[in-house]
Amino acid sequence: MAISLWLVWRDKGIGDAILPLILFLLQLILNAAWSWLFFGLHEPAWAFAEIIVLWLAIVANILLFWRINTISGVLLVPYLAWVTFAAFLNYTLWRLNIYSARGLR
Repeated sequence: MAISLWLVWRDKGIGDAILPLILFLLQLILNAAWSWLFFGLHEPAWAFAEIIVLWLAIVANILLFWRINTISGVLLVPYLAWVTFAAFLNYTLWRLNIYSARGLR
């Protein structure tokens, strides 16, 4: 992720790439917020809603970075794959907790 950010910064400079750089910072904040919601507060429903927003921010970040430097965009694809997998696990755990709380199996 850092290399991806650096490639955009190197190619455009901070002034011309302010929107992609701000979006990158936003998705980092969203990533930290997901960890806090899921692990800290034990709120899988809120964490799932938040990870969907994170996923969308990563897609937007990939598209913006890709336009500036193709390699930079490609470097974020594994991160998107990981967040997709985490979202699936988050959703599954949330649903299992609901069924368990209701006594359903």
